[in-house]
Amino acid sequence: MEQIYIIMLIALGALAIIDLMVGVSNDAVNFLNSAIGSKAISFKITMIVASFGVLIGAMFSSGMMEIARSGIFVPSMFSFEDVMIIFLAVMIADILLLDVFNSLGLPTSTTVSIIFELLGAAVCLALYKIVTSDDSLDNLSLYINTKKATIIVYSILLSVFLSFSIGGIVQYISRLIFTFHFEKKLKYFGAVFGGVAITAITFFILIKGLKGVSFISKEQFAWIDEHQFLILGVNFIFFLLLSQLLISYFKVNILKVIILIGTFALALAFAGNDLVNFIGVPIAAFNSYQIFHGSGVSGDVFMMGELANEDIVAPFYFLLMAGVIMVITLWTSKKAKSVIETELNLSRQGDGLEKFSPNTISRVIVRFGVYIGDGINYFLPKKLQIKIDRRFINIPKSTKKTLDEPAFDMVRASVNLMVASILIAIGTSMKLPLSTTYVTFMVAMGTSFADRAWDRESAVYRIAGVFKVIGGWFFTAIIAFLLALVIAYILKIGEVFAFVGLLLLLAIMLYKSARKHKQKAATIAKTKSLRKEDIGTVNEMIKESSAQISTVFNKTSALYTALIDNISSYDLAKLKENKKDQKNLEKEVDELKSNVFYFIKNLDDNSVEASKFYILILGYLQDMVQSIDFITSNSHSHVNNNHKPLKFNQIRDLKTIDTQLQQLLLLLEDSFKTEDFYKIDQILNEKEVVLATVSELITKQIIRIRTTETSPKNSKFYLSLLLETNDLVKSIMNLLELFKEFNKFNKN
Repeated sequence: MEQIYIIMLIALGALAIIDLMVGVSNDAVNFLNSAIGSKAISFKITMIVASFGVLIGAMFSSGMMEIARSGIFVPSMFSFEDVMIIFLAVMIADILLLDVFNSLGLPTSTTVSIIFELLGAAVCLALYKIVTSDDSLDNLSLYINTKKATIIVYSILLSVFLSFSIGGIVQYISRLIFTFHFEKKLKYFGAVFGGVAITAITFFILIKGLKGVSFISKEQFAWIDEHQFLILGVNFIFFLLLSQLLISYFKVNILKVIILIGTFALALAFAGNDLVNFIGVPIAAFNSYQIFHGSGVSGDVFMMGELANEDIVAPFYFLLMAGVIMVITLWTSKKAKSVIETELNLSRQGDGLEKFSPNTISRVIVRFGVYIGDGINYFLPKKLQIKIDRRFINIPKSTKKTLDEPAFDMVRASVNLMVASILIAIGTSMKLPLSTTYVTFMVAMGTSFADRAWDRESAVYRIAGVFKVIGGWFFTAIIAFLLALVIAYILKIGEVFAFVGLLLLLAIMLYKSARKHKQKAATIAKTKSLRKEDIGTVNEMIKESSAQISTVFNKTSALYTALIDNISSYDLAKLKENKKDQKNLEKEVDELKSNVFYFIKNLDDNSVEASKFYILILGYLQDMVQSIDFITSNSHSHVNNNHKPLKFNQIRDLKTIDTQLQQLLLLLEDSFKTEDFYKIDQILNEKEVVLATVSELITKQIIRIRTTETSPKNSKFYLSLLLETNDLVKSIMNLLELFKEFNKFNKN
């Protein structure tokens, strides 16, 4: 029987590696956001510094593992078999949960997820033991440390409010001092700012980053804890003088130094403290097996009271291996980049493509904020308003937007790291389990708000995004609890069969998730050309619009054929997929329209006609998309409502149109892709073939209605397909006529 426990340990080891990968993908944003967003230092140096921080923190984090062993449940109330079931349920639930958040590109707290998973699994087995032994539910508190969960929920609320507020206040004051032209101001205030920031970050390393590490004894850490103000004072004087020396004599940008040290500090703290979230449970299982092995008692009888022993430490080689896996994942994870992009999108300075859609709450908050702003301005002297506004005038950027532009400047990046470090250090010293994810994210949101990055153009989208992320945090706690509870129950009831089945299910779901994420990334890569904004001349505009038109023709052609095939086979599932494809196409064309402002700004002074031409091109592309959208929606609705399928003759006629339309669109796509516009006249002459076919089929349907047709829904659907196909062809031809005329005008 003991062999099954060895197999479970091996499975937990494999799950630990997977959990490390998905966990790092989620938490990398905490320490990479400021450096990557500000582009203060190169990406390679940022990753190297973060890697060192992660590796060092991981190797000396053994003192934090007790939370998995005894922080949530009382080990003495559970048997060895029970704790192994709890640990397995937690790991399976954690991997599933974090992978979902990573795939969505949303940051969540690995601390909260692991604690509520431990709580859910432990509650499940505690209830099972109570029910099967006819015990009272009042005794549940003997099995569970319910106080811990209450503190976690309290700390979530505290983290969200304090981090946003303090981050906003500090950033507002910093911007008033430095403005966006901070290079000149650094000569006068840089040393003080550097002294404060680096002191805060090093204090954070001492209090949070080094808490529980194996090379600092409890007595040494207690001394550090008791002499915090002395350490702060000495550090401030030292770093003040050092900052002044670096600025005055070595001409070093002190903000880059702050960002470099801050990135290392947060990476160190992440690995040193959050490593327990990923491998704490498997190590606790390993410790449990060491205690149980050789006892001579069966696993369902041997009680695990010894697991609460504080002298138990994690083996160093486990920590080293975990650190190496985390560093490798940091460099290779594509999902980590998705999570980072979410936070940068919400905190970036300036407008652009917004990732989130506005909702009622965000609209109400923005409207309320506008009223408050108007009220403050009413009482604030006009001269003071003007003076403050001047401090927030951003540096004019090149009209050409590039991928190398920083999301925000180095002042904000430094404030992000400094405030996050201070808050986490204070929370740790006050025994408040503040989440690193919550603090760093909300500080970043607070500083972006104070920096006026959330203006009237973008606030409604950014606030909606923040609420979606915050909602996901609370969702994490609830789902983590329920998921672990259900999995623990399945493992308890199903035993070995459930164990094997759940591992297979997990493998399948991870494979499908990775495949879906890869397909999504490929789709984004394919549509990159549709989002280009750096067009400066008429020739560039013709070239780029040709590529955009070719792409839309290609996608329209593929979608139309798929629709006709799926209508013919009456396949609802595939029609649902067609709706998704249509929405993606619609979104891409809408993004082009969103970039019209930058396009017009970028074109040279003698290109008014070119701007007008491009706007009209987008209008015709939108007409095409609307036609295909109408066809897609009607097709899905017809099949979804279980109306009668189209008859054989109708399907045959639609396939005839599809063949003609494919030939036309293929010719058009090739013409625009190769920029060979001499065929346009020939293509325009051939449009009559498709239009004549549509007209003929409408006449045939009228005859059917008057003679053999008996289904009003069928006729309505079929005629709508023909009419929208007619509109689609006309939109294409209007676009060609426009392109033909503009080419003549441009040559003249």
